[in-house]
Amino acid sequence: MHVSITDIKGVAVGHASDFDGLTGVTVILMPSGMTGGVNISGFATGTRQIDALSPSHIVSMVHAICIAGGSAYGLDAASGVMSYLEERGGGFDVGVGRIPIVPTAAIFDLRVGSAQRRPDKAMGYLACEQASDGKVVEGSVGAGTGATVDKFYGIEQAMKGGVGIAADALDSGLIVAALAVVNAFGDVKDPFTGKILAGARKGKDSKEFADTAELMRKGVQRPVSAFQNTTIGVIVTNANLPKRAASTVAKMASIGMAKALSPAHTLYDGDITFVLASGQVEVDYHTVGLMAEEILIKAIIRGVTEAREVKGIPSFHSLSQ
Repeated sequence: MHVSITDIKGVAVGHASDFDGLTGVTVILMPSGMTGGVNISGFATGTRQIDALSPSHIVSMVHAICIAGGSAYGLDAASGVMSYLEERGGGFDVGVGRIPIVPTAAIFDLRVGSAQRRPDKAMGYLACEQASDGKVVEGSVGAGTGATVDKFYGIEQAMKGGVGIAADALDSGLIVAALAVVNAFGDVKDPFTGKILAGARKGKDSKEFADTAELMRKGVQRPVSAFQNTTIGVIVTNANLPKRAASTVAKMASIGMAKALSPAHTLYDGDITFVLASGQVEVDYHTVGLMAEEILIKAIIRGVTEAREVKGIPSFHSLSQ
C-alpha cells in the first residue's frame, strides 16, 4: 500500500526556502495536537522547547515541529509557527489564551550560503502558510536548502544533503512515516548494500568517495573544523502512544539513523529524532519502533538522492551522470 506522511489525519507539511542565502524552514503542523517524544543522540544540538516532550512535563500535546537552518539563529523561526497557530486557535490552554507547543531543532548551514541570511519569524510563518496535506516536495528545499553531507574535508569536498520523506503501512491501518533533514558529518550509506550514496570526495573535482569511516580507522586526522552538522528525523504515526512510549520509539528510530550514517551521533553532530503520534490505532509500540527505524533509513536516503547540486556542491544525481 502506498502511503505518505500526509495520509495521517491532521498532518500538513510546509517549506520556506531561501535559494540565494541557501537556508530555510520545514514545518510539520498538527494544529489539533499530537503526543510527542524525542531522542537526542548527537552532541551538538540546537533546540527550543524540547522540554515539553519530557514524560514528566505538564504539556500532553505538541502542535508543530519546526526544523530550521541558520544554526541557533534559525530557532527564531519557531515564533512564526507559534503566531500562525495562535491566530487559528491552536495551542495549550492556559486560561487567558493558548500557547502553541512547537519543539524546534536547527541545522548548521552557515558556511554554505550567506552566514547573514538566517531563518526568522517571517520565514517560519511562511512555511506554515505553504503547508499542505498533499504531496510534499523533497530534496534541496526548506530546512534542507543548505544541507550538506560529510564535511571531513570541508564544504569544498562535501555533497548536497536535503529533505527526505518515506512512509509505510500495515493491513491493520497503522501508518508510520518519517521526514529527515540530512546534514551529516559522516557518509550516507545504503545499509543493505554498504554502498556510499553521498559523502566526502577525494578531491574537489573528484567523483570518488574518500570513505570517512575508513579514513578514521586509518588514523587520518580531520584537516578542518567539523562543528557544522546535524541530521534531524521526525517520525509521524497514527498509533496511540503515551509520551514515554513515544520517546522509546524515538530511541528505536535513531538506530536507523546510525545505520544510514557512517559515522553517526558524533561529537560534531546534533542528531535528534522526534516522534509524533495521533492516537488513532492501537498497537504494540515496539512494532512502531521497528517500522520507524526502517522508514527513517529510507527518508535519510531520499534526503540525499532527491537533493540537487547548488553553488558547486554536487548532488547524488550530478555525480551519477
